[in-house]
This record gives sequence, structure tokens and C-alpha cells, in this order.
Amino acid sequence: MAPRANWKGFLRLSLVTCPVALYPATSDTEKVSFNQINRKTGHRIKYAKVDADTGEEVEASDIMKGYKVDTDTYIEVSKDELDDLALESTRTIEIDEFVPRSDIDSRYVIRPYYLVPDGKVGHDAFAVIRETIRSMDKVAIGRVVLTNREHIIALEPLDKGLMGTLLRYPYEVRSETEYFDDIQDVKVTKDMLDLAKHIVEKKSASFEPDKFEDRYETALIDLINQKRNGLPAAAKAASKSSGNVINLMDALKRSLASEKPSPAPAKAKKPKKRIEGQREMLLPITGGGKRGAKEVSKEISKEVAKQAPKQEPKKADKPVRASVARSKKAG
Repeated sequence: MAPRANWKGFLRLSLVTCPVALYPATSDTEKVSFNQINRKTGHRIKYAKVDADTGEEVEASDIMKGYKVDTDTYIEVSKDELDDLALESTRTIEIDEFVPRSDIDSRYVIRPYYLVPDGKVGHDAFAVIRETIRSMDKVAIGRVVLTNREHIIALEPLDKGLMGTLLRYPYEVRSETEYFDDIQDVKVTKDMLDLAKHIVEKKSASFEPDKFEDRYETALIDLINQKRNGLPAAAKAASKSSGNVINLMDALKRSLASEKPSPAPAKAKKPKKRIEGQREMLLPITGGGKRGAKEVSKEISKEVAKQAPKQEPKKADKPVRASVARSKKAG
């Protein structure tokens, strides 16, 4: 099921306008999450909004926003007053300027979105704006209003659509000088630099996100499945310590000797399409005996491979992943 658009409106370049929709390009919903529960009863913990002084619970209709001036003083701001501040440009992304991609400092980047035509009309205008940006090899800078706040958004072509990246305002980015002033000026010798470069060359490769695994997420899945099936948790392997190496040159030499050259870069692969049902990683495991996390993980993979793409889990044995997602909605 496609995600719901975060924003719908119009994209405008001078007099060229088209209806568009803005979708989040990233998601954390697939990650394992936990609820807080009472150790004694096993019930979920419920949080109530209470008056800090009286301790009495406060109804939602009696809660308003306040700006803290000092310890006991707040400036009250009503919802109507905030609504009056709402910007008129809530439904239009107006492209103000075009800048080189290299000009955008990575510290200003917040999160990516996908921008697509909304509906059957406007595809021609959308294509004109997209290909204009592509041909100029620049990034379009505009503004978009999300959750009542105006954000800077950078637009650049991505395949048939546009990727919009929200950017921070200057006051949101801290200056590096207050952190870097105490770093000592050290002269790096040519021998040390050459050794370090050799290490970099051996470890050089093309960036392929598919080969990176969220090892903590995998460990969580293994842990939950083992506990669910009454299996003992696998003991954590002792970390290997290389000991203290006082001499920096020795450390570089040892690093160079221990590094294996990276494999030749393969052709860039398109991201694999998600197969419906594969996200249900937390599946029941049968059998007993003492097994490590790797063996359990292999069994999970086999179970996933056996399932048909659209097979629904049995009611009697619901996947933990699905139940976690429903708990989120309920909460």
C-alpha cells in the first residue's frame, strides 16, 4: 500500500504550474520498536497529562500553548492566534532560484521527499520543470509549508520524478569554531600520509547501500524470536582487543598489513523492490535445543522464502512485526 502524501499543492516555475504531491522518501516504521509495560502486571504504561502543581489530570480542551519566560511565567498563545499566523503560500512551492548542488552544505540537509504529479493533469508541465532543472545541472530552491511552518526545499531530478530535500535555516546550524578551536595543529609527515593513503586505496569501493546490514535490528529480531520460542539468548561474543598501540607509525603499518583490497566495483544495481510479506521478519520458530543467533536467523530466512508473496499469517500465530505495527497505531 502506497504511503499517504504529506502535502499536496502546486509546483510553480514563473508562469508554469502543475499539481504535485509530496511523499516521505524514508521510513522508520519497519524497525522493531517497544512499548513500556508494567513488570508486575504485563500491562502497557499509560501517560496522562496532569497539572504540574495540583497533580490533577487536564482535559485536552483545557490545554493551550505557552512560551516560557522564566520559571513560573508563561506567555499564553491560543490556537486562533497561531492560525492567524498561517502563511498564504501553504499550497504552492514557488521556485525562487537555482544553485549548484555543491553549494549546499550537508549540515543544512534535514530529510528527503519524493515530488510527483498529482492526478492525471499537469504531467507535461511537471516534465518541463524537471528537465529544465536537469539540463541546467543545478538544484531548484523553493519554499514549502509543512505543519504550519515554512521550510526551504531543494529540488533535483531523480529518475522520472523530483527529489525534494528540506533544508535548515542558518540559525539552526551551529558554528564549528566553538568546537574546533581547541584542536591542536599537528604536522603530518609524508611517510604517515603515504601509509594512510595506501590503507584508503585498499578499502576504496563504490557506495552500495544494499550491502549494509542493520546488525542491531537483526540482533533484536533474533532475540525476540528466541524469547518467543523459549530458546536461551545467544551469549555475546567477546570483543577482540588489539591492545594499546602507542606508536602511530606502527599503528599505520599494522593497519596496512591487515587490510585486504576491496573487490572490483560492480555495476550499479537498482534497489531491490520490496516483496510483500518479506517485512514480516519476526516469524515463529519450531524445534528446540541450544542454537546461536546465526542458526535462528537462517531458519527465519528459510521460512520467509517458503511463503507466497501475498500470504497472510495465520490468526493463531501472528508475526511479531505485524503486531508491533498495530500497537503503534493503537498507541
